[in-house]
Amino acid sequence: MVHFSKCLVSRRVNVTIFTLDFVCMSMLSDCNGSLINIESIPHDESPPNGNIDDLLEWYQVQITNNFRAIVEKFSDVKVLIFDSLASWIIDLAHQLGLKVAAFSPIPCAPSAIYYHMHPETSKIPLDGSTLSLPSLPLLEKEDLPSFVYQHRDLHPTIARLFFGLTINLKKADWLLFNTFDVINWLRTQYSIKTIGPTFLTMYLDKQLKDVKENGLSPSGETCIKWLDLREIGSVIYVSFGSLASLGEKQMEELASGLLMTNCYFLWIVRTSEVHKLPKEFMSKLSKKGLIVNWCAQLDVLAHKSVGCFFTHCGWNSTLESLSLGVPMVGMPQWADEPTNVKFIMDIWQTGIRVKAGKDGIITREVIASSIKEIMEGGKGVMLKENAIKWKQLAKEAINEGGSSNKNIEEFIQSLYTK
Repeated sequence: MVHFSKCLVSRRVNVTIFTLDFVCMSMLSDCNGSLINIESIPHDESPPNGNIDDLLEWYQVQITNNFRAIVEKFSDVKVLIFDSLASWIIDLAHQLGLKVAAFSPIPCAPSAIYYHMHPETSKIPLDGSTLSLPSLPLLEKEDLPSFVYQHRDLHPTIARLFFGLTINLKKADWLLFNTFDVINWLRTQYSIKTIGPTFLTMYLDKQLKDVKENGLSPSGETCIKWLDLREIGSVIYVSFGSLASLGEKQMEELASGLLMTNCYFLWIVRTSEVHKLPKEFMSKLSKKGLIVNWCAQLDVLAHKSVGCFFTHCGWNSTLESLSLGVPMVGMPQWADEPTNVKFIMDIWQTGIRVKAGKDGIITREVIASSIKEIMEGGKGVMLKENAIKWKQLAKEAINEGGSSNKNIEEFIQSLYTK
């Protein structure tokens, strides 16, 4: 959303991002110098701790109670761009005479699956070995978003929001996807504009000078200096995003698997996860591995020494890797990630998936052999070539005359027409 806001600002559109006050500081640092206004959403009570479902319920109440006051503060507002999971906000915005654009945090394929697999309306059984849906490859159960069959009861609020997209998004004036590859069937159901990769529009054109010139954090600078000392394509980059949490046994297997590859690796381990690392692992790192709790991921993926991304396959990470030409080893955890890795393997052909045993654990041997397949094996050559192909297609989409570039221009023009 921030990257898309920067795209709009670069085209002389005034942008204000509304967010919660405990998110503001990190967002302010990312928007520093970009002419984007940041406003904290007023709230009547403190947010709940821990459970993400409770936080989303609380968020909906706060927005509903304060939305009119937020809009009236800015009398010249023409359009509301919102995270499509908050699709309940469409009616509030229309009541105040605003146009609304839903910005999807997930790609097209999972969105199409949610449409067809709604628990209250779907008649498609899940007891077969494969599933055939319009415009999608043949899917196995493990390729479906986890909320279709696994996490629906564990996270009922999130599941409700995902499945609610089916009806609510038809009310939106636009549906924006941060991608350049679309499921054609979806165009028959929604007013879709592909506008991605939003980060690439600014990053490759070097218009993101406010970020680049301000320098990196100490942790980010350490990563780049370490990568500068490695050979081209010799480093495995490992990251599981900001939410995924591996169990101690899986952390042990991953740590051992990385050591077994005998490759250099840069592993992002959040501070809250560090205690899960085996005690003997840190002493074995030597010069082969670097463990940090944060990095500037775009700069790392764009670095010439990175030859493979070991990832949870969240959409941001997937799109960034795809657009910067880095092949992937996918270890999906939940939500849309299983579907993303299906496309990584079989449609885009830029990576492979590691699979768990009957106990749900992915062994060190599987991890090591999968990484070696990309870093050293013959299949790795093909995957790298495909990754470069998709990198070029991503650049074409956001360059002048490209599909995403045209869609952004058309979107902006439509803001000023009645």
